[in-house]
Amino acid sequence: MPLIQWYPGHIAKAERQLKEQLNRVDVVFEVLDARIPLASHHPDVPQWIGDKPRLLVLNRMDMIPESVRQGWLNWFAARGETIYYTNAKQGKGIKPLQKAAQGAGVQMNQRRRDRGMRPRGVRAVVIGFPNVGKSALINRLLGRKVAASARRAGVTRQLKWIRISDDLELLDAPGIIPAKLDNQEDAVKLAICEDIGEAAYDNQQIGAALVDLLVELNFEKILLSRYQVDPQDITGEEYLEILGNTRYKGDKERATMQLLNDFRKGIMGQIPLELPPL
Repeated sequence: MPLIQWYPGHIAKAERQLKEQLNRVDVVFEVLDARIPLASHHPDVPQWIGDKPRLLVLNRMDMIPESVRQGWLNWFAARGETIYYTNAKQGKGIKPLQKAAQGAGVQMNQRRRDRGMRPRGVRAVVIGFPNVGKSALINRLLGRKVAASARRAGVTRQLKWIRISDDLELLDAPGIIPAKLDNQEDAVKLAICEDIGEAAYDNQQIGAALVDLLVELNFEKILLSRYQVDPQDITGEEYLEILGNTRYKGDKERATMQLLNDFRKGIMGQIPLELPPL
């Protein structure tokens, strides 16, 4: 498979602007894709934000089973991290996030008072990879649509401050992604989940990788029951070939997009592509 690399000009510019704005920010919401929380974490974020409070948000909680959610809660807790599950599309998990941001604001304003400064509202930034649900989350926090939101990477292209209330102001930032994706297994997962621009990859190669990964994670029964093609003992590429021949008159691309969209929209069911490391 060719290397997956994607770093369009608007992301490079947004990253520079984001670093300039971070000194104005009190708390950071880092939004991760609950299906791939490790692959969708930007490795430079801890270094950028220093000791600012960070709230880890695992969005698309509805797309992974409850047992896996609990596993990630325990895994992150063992590393001293609290995570917040959300389904920004449906507005689930928003209130605990608001409370956590307000809690960070109480501490920030106490420090301001100690220095003889007047209290003010919390300034937060929402950061994460493209298409993980940042804009949908902002719209839910605000209670109305102010941030453009769509199921594709690269919709938000400029930084924008949005006043949520007198107590909270949010900086909406475009999706950020490392300039170089060193871990290509993670890059493939990002492509499967549509958390990277489609110009970065070939659909059929990513569709084949999805089949191989589902078999590796013991989800092969889902493929068999849904498409009546057994993925055992064949490659993902061979699977797509058979699926195209049996369902789409030999159209392998159409078979691929059916498979990818069924996964991406949750039609296949609750399927995590990463499990908490043992």
